[in-house]
Amino acid sequence: MKIFPAIDLKDGRAVRLFQGDYDKVTVYGNDPVKVARGFEESGARNLHIVDLDGARDGSPANFGIIERIIKETGMLVQVGGGIRDEARIERYLSLGVSRAILGTAAVTDFGFLREMVKKYGSGIAVSVDASGGMVAINGWTVVTDTQGMDFCAKLAEAGVETVIYTDISKDGALGGTNLAAYDELSSIEGLNVIASGGVSFEDEILKLKEKGIYGAILGKAIYSGALDLKRAIELGEER
Repeated sequence: MKIFPAIDLKDGRAVRLFQGDYDKVTVYGNDPVKVARGFEESGARNLHIVDLDGARDGSPANFGIIERIIKETGMLVQVGGGIRDEARIERYLSLGVSRAILGTAAVTDFGFLREMVKKYGSGIAVSVDASGGMVAINGWTVVTDTQGMDFCAKLAEAGVETVIYTDISKDGALGGTNLAAYDELSSIEGLNVIASGGVSFEDEILKLKEKGIYGAILGKAIYSGALDLKRAIELGEER
C-alpha cells in the first residue's frame, strides 16, 4: 500500500485545517519545498498536495511552489484543490503532476469528468468527501443528496482509476479513520482507493493494507508526531 504524506498549501505555507475549516489553521512550515524534501528523506515516494487557495478562490498562487516540489524531489505528486476546468488540468500535468484531482467539478458536471477521464486517463483522480455518508462539495460547505459509496461505484463505471475517499468527521481529529467505509470501498472492482481523513495509528495502516486499499494519506498524524512517517512507509509498503 502506498503512503502519501500530505502538504496543504495556504498563503505559500504548509498548513493543516481541522475538518476543512479555514478558521482553524495550524502552520507547519513556511517553506513547503523543504517540508517535501523532508518527507522524501524519510522514504516517501508519493506526495499528496492540496492547494487551499485554489480551492477557495481559484487562485493559481501556489503553482510555483508545486513546480519546485516536482523539480526538486523525485516523488510522484498528485494535486487537488480548485481544479474546475481543463486548462488547470493541462497546466498541472504539464508541470509533471501525475494525477490532477477533481472534487466539486466531478459531482456537479459528470459529463466534464467523463470527458477528462477519456482524454487524460490515469492522470485524473477524484476526491470524494463524505459527511454522514453523503458527498460534500464546495470545500465541504454543501452536503449533497448523493450517497458516497454509490458515487464511487459510478466513478469506477466511468473509467476513473483512483479515488481519494475522506470521511470529513474524521479529518484532522487524530481519532482514527473510518475503516468500515474502506471495507465497502474495497469491493468496488477496478478502483484504486486512497484512504484519507484521520489515519492515525500503525494498526490502521496494516488493516487498510489487508483490505487491499491502494494508498493512505497521512496529514496531521505525521505533523504532530502521532505517526512516524518512515515507520508508516515501512508498514504500508513492505511486502
